[in-house]
Amino acid sequence: MKALEVGEVFTAEDRKMRLPWWGRLCVFVVVLPLPFLFGYFGKLALGLPTVMSGGMVASAIAMRWKLRQHVWFWITMTVLAALQVPLILFVPWTTKWVPAITIAPIAFADLYAMLWTLAVVGKFMGEPINRKRPRSKKLSQGQEE
Repeated sequence: MKALEVGEVFTAEDRKMRLPWWGRLCVFVVVLPLPFLFGYFGKLALGLPTVMSGGMVASAIAMRWKLRQHVWFWITMTVLAALQVPLILFVPWTTKWVPAITIAPIAFADLYAMLWTLAVVGKFMGEPINRKRPRSKKLSQGQEE
């Protein structure tokens, strides 16, 4: 199997992706209670890694939303999200301030790994990840319906 290139994992469409205002509001409403929840259970150090991991899983789903009708996509995303749990639970995290310049590369590596995995699984399943699929065979051959 040929190695995947960066252009096959991150597309030009991915680089232009922006979250609408209502999407930002939803993220804010979901993320706001997390520090209180983790603080209540005495696990405040797990708040930031949970938010970052959840954000990267949500970003991967949003970036590959056109694959939502495929069962393999949801199975792969479920496995990838489940793999985030041991990362959050078994790595010793701190409650001290950590600069974003330190966290961002780790988060982007996580996102890249998820997108790469989706690209590999998509190739294995015979699904072109970055090309738009024709609606039907007739339309792809230029015939009238």
